[in-house]
Amino acid sequence: MAKLNVNPTRMELTRLKTRLRTARRGHKLLRDKRDELMKQFLEMMRRNRDLRRAVEEALERVHKSFTVASALMSPELMEQSLMYPKQSVSLELGYKNIMSVNVPRYTFTTKNDNKGDIYPYGFMQTSGELDDALTALAGVFTDMLKLAELEKSVQLMAQEIEKTRRRVNALEYVTIPRLEETIRYITMRLDENERGNLTRLMKVKDLMLEAARADS
Repeated sequence: MAKLNVNPTRMELTRLKTRLRTARRGHKLLRDKRDELMKQFLEMMRRNRDLRRAVEEALERVHKSFTVASALMSPELMEQSLMYPKQSVSLELGYKNIMSVNVPRYTFTTKNDNKGDIYPYGFMQTSGELDDALTALAGVFTDMLKLAELEKSVQLMAQEIEKTRRRVNALEYVTIPRLEETIRYITMRLDENERGNLTRLMKVKDLMLEAARADS
């Protein structure tokens, strides 16, 4: 692992040791965050799978009911029956923070609480299968919003997991090893300099002792 290009001084050694402690602490925090994100992600995936299966089954029932209703009613009557809906909904978008990821939260409200307003027609000329189709569609609407919410959350969580994983790997395999290698290099250079200074001091001491003996 290549070391950093720094001057081998004690001040630099102290600064690098501080950076190493910070990098190790950051690595642990990011690793813990990655693990918790994975836990949340897997739970969301399980819920998303179950909810998608339920929504697909419900929409299949809706489609079958509409198909039967279309066979029993003329296209003109079908269009006329659904042309002027009595019920309307409003959709609000909010956010929830999960491990620093802002995932969407959808909330919808109806114009009024009268459940009969999902049928914008009289019951005399229409098919009962059309009633069944609209009832089933109204029932699955909440689950469809929840599914959209979950799928977007899964996508955002996956992106955050990948970003966190890259940061963990960069610290673990690049930043921390480089700091450790540089600290070893500076420590070795400082030890060599200290041994060299000690050798010179001993040599000077020997020369001074020889000079003192020669003068005496």
